Amino acid sequence: MSQRALAERAGVGYVLVARLELGQTDPRLSTLRRLAEALNITVGELVEGAPGAEKRPARKRAGR
Repeated sequence: MSQRALAERAGVGYVLVARLELGQTDPRLSTLRRLAEALNITVGELVEGAPGAEKRPARKRAGR
């Protein structure tokens, strides 16, 4: 699913979805709930990943 499609389904801005994916901002809990609902998964799965899913290493943010 594209970032634009996810943003539309979740009722959030496309730029927010892009910034979240890039690790440039941290979401509010309400945003996590909207995204999880749009993806038909739980907030836990959104944050931690599905059981058995391969985990990607966290990206380092500039200045941290």
